[in-house]
Amino acid sequence: PPPPAPPPFPARGRPPPSAPLPVRPPRRRAANETLVARLDALLGDVAGRSIAHYWPIRGEPSLESLPGLWAARGARTALPVVAAPRTPLRFVAWRPGEPPVPGLWNIPRPAADVALRPDVVIVPCVGFTTDGHRLGYGGGFYDRSFAALDADGAAPPRALRVDWDEALLEAFDPLPTDRPLDAVVTPSATYLRDAGRSPAR
Repeated sequence: PPPPAPPPFPARGRPPPSAPLPVRPPRRRAANETLVARLDALLGDVAGRSIAHYWPIRGEPSLESLPGLWAARGARTALPVVAAPRTPLRFVAWRPGEPPVPGLWNIPRPAADVALRPDVVIVPCVGFTTDGHRLGYGGGFYDRSFAALDADGAAPPRALRVDWDEALLEAFDPLPTDRPLDAVVTPSATYLRDAGRSPAR
């Protein structure tokens, strides 16, 4: 039998990729569209790049329109797969439209098991600071994943986060194992870690 799930995953309750998200209020929907446009502009030319994203739970910004655009522009897309507790994630190739299958703890995952090393990883989190630190969901999966990717001898992947403006936090003391984000995109700003605390609007 599979190992028991840690608390963050039942709490997140991620729907499968085919599950419709609830209708967003007009103001939030417009903010989401602005955020998506900002992220698209930040990434620029994605041809030949591998982009790992994730499926949002209700209330998180939705990127559902972007994977198809990235694929059409020559990028490869991937989803994170949990192999076991307290281990790095595996990033597995996925093309928009491919139906998922249940993985560990019933988290949707691609049916084919083709590992892909991402150039860009879009990371979920609870909140963020302007200097690139994130407050995660407590499982430590992304921190372990970045540690493994940063140490494999290839170029470190770019770590990005999309979030609502309300998720901005006061500075906090990160753990030694926390890997800061390279950028955070919100509807009103793009925060670049190497640009200090001032958002690039």
